[in-house]
Amino acid sequence: MRIALLQYPIEWADIETNTNLTQRRLEALRGKADVALLPEMFTTGFCTDNPQLAEEMSDSPTLSNMRRWAAEYRLAIFGTIMVAENSNLYNRAFFVRPDGTFDYSDKRHLYAHGGEAQFFTRGSKRVIAEYMGVRFCLLTCYDLRFPVWSRNIGGSDYDILLYTANWPDVRIRYWDALLPARVIENQCVVCGVNRVGDDALGLHYNGHSTVIDTRLNRLVSFSDDEAGTKIADVDIEDIRHFRQRSPLWRDADMFQITED
Repeated sequence: MRIALLQYPIEWADIETNTNLTQRRLEALRGKADVALLPEMFTTGFCTDNPQLAEEMSDSPTLSNMRRWAAEYRLAIFGTIMVAENSNLYNRAFFVRPDGTFDYSDKRHLYAHGGEAQFFTRGSKRVIAEYMGVRFCLLTCYDLRFPVWSRNIGGSDYDILLYTANWPDVRIRYWDALLPARVIENQCVVCGVNRVGDDALGLHYNGHSTVIDTRLNRLVSFSDDEAGTKIADVDIEDIRHFRQRSPLWRDADMFQITED
C-alpha cells in the first residue's frame, strides 16, 4: 500500500487558499498513492478560537471537496477540519474513500493551552476505517500522548495508526519519541503527518512527518522545515506476519475503555 504524507505550510484562517493548494497537491498524486494524509485543520490552521470558520456537518464544502478529490484522483484522503454539529464544535478527522463513503473520528484529547478545550467537544468513540483490506485507526495530534486510546487490544484491531497534526517545534522531541513508542506498543505501522511554517499565534512548525514500520524502520521522513510530498510503500502482509511470529499482544494486560 502506498501512503503519501503531505507536509506543507497552512495559510492562517484562509480556507479558499488552503483548499486550492490542497487540491493541486492531491492532483499531483493521481496514480501514485493509495492513501494521502493531510495536516490537522488543513483548511484553516490551528485557529481554534475562531468558531465562525467551522463548517456545518450537514453541508460541509470541504467534505464535498474531499469526496470529489478522492473520486477523481482515485485515492483515500485523511485530514481534519472544524465541524459544527448539534450546537457543538469538533476537530473532526475524515477518512474519505474514492467511492464517496467516509468515516470520521472526533479528536478525543483537546489541547487546553491552545483554546481547543474551551470551544470544542471531545470525541467519545475510537474509529477504525477499512480500505483495500487494511484497517486504519484514525487519531489526531494531541491524541498521540495518550496510549490507551490507541491500544491495539486484540492484536489485530487495526494495521496502521494514522496521526494528523499541528505539532510545533518547541515540542517536536516528544513527537519524535512518541510515534515509535506507539509502534512498539501496538505492533503496527504508524504514520504521522505534521505541518511546517509559522502561524498567527507565533508558533513555528518544523514537520518531522514520518512512516515507521513494525521493525522501527522509517520508510519515509522529512528533514527540518522541509515542505513537500513523500510516499511510503507499506507491506501489509509483513505487518501480519510480524504479529503472527511475535504475538506479544497475548501477554498484554486486558482492559476496557469506559467513555464518559
